[in-house]
Amino acid sequence: MIIRWYSQLKIYIGTLCNRLITNGSRGTTNAWHFYYALVFVITVLCSKLVVALVAP
Repeated sequence: MIIRWYSQLKIYIGTLCNRLITNGSRGTTNAWHFYYALVFVITVLCSKLVVALVAP
């Protein structure tokens, strides 16, 4: 009975830790997606500008 209780407690603590890590890293993930989207937009805009300057 003690082993079963310990197993359930271990699963509960693991689930709780996973939730905390996930909620904490959600903002970091959003920041990385925003950064890469911003770099992509700037790259596209700069490449169009370079093509416009090179074209006669």
